Amino acid sequence: MSRYKRFATAIIIIEILVILVCNLLFLRNRSGDTGRMYRVEAARVVRELQELQQQEEVNQQAPEGSAELAEKLDLTEYTTLLVVREFVPDEICHNDYLVEQVGDKLYRIEYRASGQQEPVALMNAGLGIMLVMTLFLLIYVGKKVLKPFHNMTNLSYELAKGNLSTPIKEEKSKFFGRFLWGMDMLRENLESNKEKELAFQKEKKTLILSLSHDIKTPLSAIKLYTKALSQNLYDTEEKRTEALQGIDKNVKEIEKYVSEIVAASREDFLNLEVQMGEVYLSQVMTTIQTYYQDKLSTLHTKFLVEDMEECLLKADKDRLVEVLQNMMENAIKYGDGKEIRITLREEEDCKLLCVENTGCSLKEEELPNLFDSFYRGSNSQGVKGSGLGLYICRELMKKMDGEVFAEIRNGSFLVTAVVQKA
Repeated sequence: MSRYKRFATAIIIIEILVILVCNLLFLRNRSGDTGRMYRVEAARVVRELQELQQQEEVNQQAPEGSAELAEKLDLTEYTTLLVVREFVPDEICHNDYLVEQVGDKLYRIEYRASGQQEPVALMNAGLGIMLVMTLFLLIYVGKKVLKPFHNMTNLSYELAKGNLSTPIKEEKSKFFGRFLWGMDMLRENLESNKEKELAFQKEKKTLILSLSHDIKTPLSAIKLYTKALSQNLYDTEEKRTEALQGIDKNVKEIEKYVSEIVAASREDFLNLEVQMGEVYLSQVMTTIQTYYQDKLSTLHTKFLVEDMEECLLKADKDRLVEVLQNMMENAIKYGDGKEIRITLREEEDCKLLCVENTGCSLKEEELPNLFDSFYRGSNSQGVKGSGLGLYICRELMKKMDGEVFAEIRNGSFLVTAVVQKA
């Protein structure tokens, strides 16, 4: 802000100097021109008076009085002269004047030596208005744009450090008020998600520790059985059979605990909340088409979207768009880059949204595993990814009472989302 203040002060000073220089130059040029002008015009008036006097003498008329002679002059053609009359020494005159002699008469030629003030006034008024507007603009930008922006300089830094508990100060600026409100909402969501994540991690860790502790009991029993068997402590076949059955029972119990640990480590690691509602098919398709039209054109991939009939779907709009985005990204990553097509089909009370890409190298037997978390097919070598895209699609579609499935058809890979109609 201090740099901006120095910049604004410099701008104002420069404008004031420009105004002063313009006034000085204007006044200097005008004063020189005006000084020469009234003298030139006064000389012209003297010549006219002389000519009028000579005409009267040629016509052998009686010389007229100076007052009558001066009245014959037309002063409308003169810019600086005001009045020409006979000079009377005792008469008071409030204008600047010259005294010139024509014949044996003295004439007083009154003039406006300072010239017209209107051009200077207009010039100064225009420059003054520009100065005021500049001053207002600089103050407005400083208060409404730069000051709020300066107050936000540490905002992203604090969020990056994980400081999510401090509320963001509200700002009335119409430029940043909505932005700060959105940032505060983001902070609250991040803080809420962080608390949920910590609570979830705590519960998961508690569960895993509990299950790990429970595993110790059957492990201890298995150790005892195996030790007794290795030392031939069981002298009858019946006891040895019972020991083997005990080992098998405890192994099954351990397998159950291991399954629970695996399930606990895989389930609910993503927050996939859905808010069901109604959305028009065109809204979803327009969003997808707008986003991927330019992206695929830069990749030189042909992008086709089948003509559709408008219908109302039962879904969460944002989540349905997310599903289609994951399907599109999957097609971009694992296709050959030649063509991606979106087709629409009807099936009972459902709408089928299909994303198809050419160049499928996936094996048929891999299809059942594609929607498992962290699973990546044989065609994923050298392609960055986490193996979660199609898994997220399936989880979201289930929560929206829909389904998603994949198939290979004529060398193309198709992923289809089944959405219920409203």
